[in-house]
Amino acid sequence: MTKASPAELYAYVKQNAPVIENYIETLAAFGSQPEGGIVRPVYSTQWFDAHKQLAAWMQEAGLEVRADAVGNLWGLSRGTEAGQGYASGSHLDTVKEGGKYDGALGVLAALTAIRFLKELYGAPRLPLEVVALCEEEGSRFSKSFLGSRAITGNMPVEELDQSRDADGISVAQAARNCGFDPDQLAAAQRTDLAGFIELHIEQGRLMEAAQVEIGVVEAITGIKHLRVVFEGQADHAGTTPMDLRSDALVSAAQAVTKINELAREFGRPAVATVGKLSVEPGATNIVPAQVEITVDMRHPDPATLEQLKQRIVQISEEAAAAQGGSVKIDLLMERQAAPMTPEIVNMISSSAEELGLKNMPMVSGAGHDSQVMVEKIPSGMIFVPSCGGRSHSRAEYTPIEEILPGIALLAQAFYRLAY
Repeated sequence: MTKASPAELYAYVKQNAPVIENYIETLAAFGSQPEGGIVRPVYSTQWFDAHKQLAAWMQEAGLEVRADAVGNLWGLSRGTEAGQGYASGSHLDTVKEGGKYDGALGVLAALTAIRFLKELYGAPRLPLEVVALCEEEGSRFSKSFLGSRAITGNMPVEELDQSRDADGISVAQAARNCGFDPDQLAAAQRTDLAGFIELHIEQGRLMEAAQVEIGVVEAITGIKHLRVVFEGQADHAGTTPMDLRSDALVSAAQAVTKINELAREFGRPAVATVGKLSVEPGATNIVPAQVEITVDMRHPDPATLEQLKQRIVQISEEAAAAQGGSVKIDLLMERQAAPMTPEIVNMISSSAEELGLKNMPMVSGAGHDSQVMVEKIPSGMIFVPSCGGRSHSRAEYTPIEEILPGIALLAQAFYRLAY
């Protein structure tokens, strides 16, 4: 086997840009909407057709193809030596009217990286695999990360029947409709992988602002979701003096403003977002009696995230008291931060330097399959830019010239790990 040159590898990736572009555009047609965007929920006809197309491409690349119990699609390049191998991939499902890069690009990057390495240098020393994971977004069923949780053994078997879509169809039933066998869930777990790398678009504007080619993800942020319900008193809007009111909406408005100010005070990468607001009774001539808001707060440091939460609780209580009302606060969801594996992070960073790619360390503010995988498998992430930071949108776009550095980096990392 010829020893690889990073420059040679990068040149080969650039030379094969049309292959990558064809993969992206062909895959994007599955679930494409006339008005733009893609609708490709897991186990749908569109998803399954895309699944079959990927399987065909994997076979064309000389990979051994199989699907596990929940429909994760694997393509294996066997190693010339015995030992644990490495995998890369992302998810195939989309949000409603999503773009062609979120998730799908990571799968295609892994496929092309392994394909190009095989074409240049033959079979790897250790096994390499591409995986198309199922149901990352949670856009069909009530739970997300179905595929990666099955792989890591964190998927309760009862969830297959309990988790249902809007039509009452369970995960197990939908999987069987595609020919998978959810009764074999335990067999989907992988304990033989030495590492996992996920390539993904950034879904933000930090890389674009810094003018870098690669983001090396050091951690995926922690998340807490709160439901905050402000209670006031419904009164006639014309006959109740301002100084005698207990207006729940005024309490909520004060809290929303101060929550925004608080996150700015904490500084990057802290964020806090009020994403929903409902008003009761919701009439023009009635003082609002109850207002419910949701708060999404994120930070990669657990102590800082908890401090942010406590300050938001305090802000909400003070805003309610100022109007003579009360407040009830519930924790809807909590997801711990997920640091990536330092050895994988450092290897990605040094590989970027070998390729001469301008890069920066990053914290991902969005959730990814890697945060599940890293619980059991050493993992890392590579970001490529998103134009304008657009994602989960039909406007999502990353030009091919900004994709190629990421694929070259993934190939270089795989070469170092497996060749």
